[in-house]
Amino acid sequence: MGRWEPDARGRLAEAALELYSERGYEQTTVAEIAGRAGLTERTFFRHYADKREVLFGGSDLLQDLFVNGVAGTPLSAAPVDALTAGLTAACAVFTDRRDLARRRQAVIAANRELRERELTKLATLSAAAADALRGRGVGEPAASLTAEMGVAVFKVGFARWIAADDERELGDWLRESLDGMRDLTAGGRAEP
Repeated sequence: MGRWEPDARGRLAEAALELYSERGYEQTTVAEIAGRAGLTERTFFRHYADKREVLFGGSDLLQDLFVNGVAGTPLSAAPVDALTAGLTAACAVFTDRRDLARRRQAVIAANRELRERELTKLATLSAAAADALRGRGVGEPAASLTAEMGVAVFKVGFARWIAADDERELGDWLRESLDGMRDLTAGGRAEP
């Protein structure tokens, strides 16, 4: 190993994403990831529990931003407005990261285990958002339904954002998806 360089966690994440894209997730070992990053396996395991977590390392921050955005809205705000605040706050994770998000999503889409892990993380996000809504006094089933709607809006908006060729930010896509959901629930017809 050479002399110390900063941002071991970031270098490991970038090395893993490169190798997963080149060879596939299943064919890549922790030793290869660490080697590509110029680090040891021991350093890898200081930062990540396993090679799958490299792709999901930011989910705690995403959840914190989303939940704090929901919880931080005035108590007089409607549940959907609190949800909107949470979605807006969560966008901070993705600022200037569209290319990374695209590459990460391609790796996840190519592997069943990773797709299942993604769904588990989204279910955890929904449960946390529902807890935040209940903490604001929203009863059931409204808290759970609103949280699930928020995750659905996030999934659809995120997929459209990474597929888009324009310069709009994730927040624009989330607002558009949320507006479509509002139109549907108001008895209107969503645009194709």
